[in-house]
Amino acid sequence: MPNRLTMPMGEAMYTQRAIRRLKPDPISDEDIKTLIDAAQKAPNGGNQQPARFLVLKDREIIKKFGALYHEAWWAKRKDQGWNGPEDIPKDNKTMQSAMRLADEIKDAPLIVLGCSLRPGMENSVFPPIQNLMLAARCLGIGSTFTTLHPTVMERVHDLLGIPKDISVLCCIPLGYPRGNFGPTVRKASSEVTYYDRWEGTPPW
Repeated sequence: MPNRLTMPMGEAMYTQRAIRRLKPDPISDEDIKTLIDAAQKAPNGGNQQPARFLVLKDREIIKKFGALYHEAWWAKRKDQGWNGPEDIPKDNKTMQSAMRLADEIKDAPLIVLGCSLRPGMENSVFPPIQNLMLAARCLGIGSTFTTLHPTVMERVHDLLGIPKDISVLCCIPLGYPRGNFGPTVRKASSEVTYYDRWEGTPPW
């Protein structure tokens, strides 16, 4: 295990949050290897290891990808009935932050795309991605889980030379945070847990 991944597991999990404001400072290849090594240790179906990680570091590639991400983000919002910044509620801090990321992702120092080699094995990509994000937290690197939109997928494949039969499942921008890690606001576990049958009350 890399010596730098020594943060207690509980601290990493309880202080991991979506970091969408990123400094432009580069992330070293050594740290990127640590992130991918951690991802590779995650459980996956039948140990078939279908997850692949496309790492974007080149500034020009990230700039071009950023334009596609921006388009994809707004395509998703239009699916919700929002057509422009004026439609995003001012008090919806999460969506305001996500909109800013769509504008700024072109300046992210690092983006990792989580991909699957095989149809039907997509769920075996997400545990590795969570491992990657937890390892990033241990290294003081911020991240957030995002997705794209069918509108841009063909162009993403073309831009990055991704074979047509490879599924691109998620997009993880990473960078040192402009802001802080810290506790998140979530529902109490008693509100989302059932015992033995649907709506069965947990003992806490």
